[in-house]
Amino acid sequence: MKFFLDTANVDSIKKAVELGMCDGVTTNPSLIMKEGKDHKEVIQSIAKAVKGPVSVEGIGDSYEEIMKEALEFAKWAPNVVIKVPMTKDGLRAVRSLTEKNIKTNVTLVFSVGQALLAAKAGATFVSPFVGRLDDISEDGMQLIYDIMHVYINYDYPTEVIVASVRHPMHVVQAAKSGAHIATIPAEVLEKLWKHPLTDKGIAQFKEDYKKFVEGRKK
Repeated sequence: MKFFLDTANVDSIKKAVELGMCDGVTTNPSLIMKEGKDHKEVIQSIAKAVKGPVSVEGIGDSYEEIMKEALEFAKWAPNVVIKVPMTKDGLRAVRSLTEKNIKTNVTLVFSVGQALLAAKAGATFVSPFVGRLDDISEDGMQLIYDIMHVYINYDYPTEVIVASVRHPMHVVQAAKSGAHIATIPAEVLEKLWKHPLTDKGIAQFKEDYKKFVEGRKK
């Protein structure tokens, strides 16, 4: 399973790349605003930091607005992927962008039917939001299992990006489901390698070694 980092913070991305834990990046207008810099400047910096796909999202709603933004974003870097909203106009834009060999990521997906439409439109990626479904007492991870089942049935090439990841177990469950990708906030990635028993074990090893060394000195 590939790990994408869900952030627009270049420093966090570079650290994850150094660890070999960043296969791509997903951004949105809210994440870009947090950086307080020009949209294009941020995306181009990210695109240089990571070799994999970098999802870029605009604010257009109509087909014409989405296409205008998409064609501009696609010029910013060769690894840019256009994030497109799961709407009727969005699906139309996905079809047009696919015909132009521009990769797309259909975002804000909350049902199997939406994921099926995205795949049929030719989306490169689809992003079901598991955390937001959990927030309203629906089973976000069950949606991932169901989408994967449908995609495997019909051999769709569209890759599933598990989005709205809130905690490490979302990542583990995404891996169990066979999802292609999880897009992970930096703070959740940090938690993945932390475990109290690991910390306890390291501390114990150090203490035992210290006692051994001190014992030899006597």
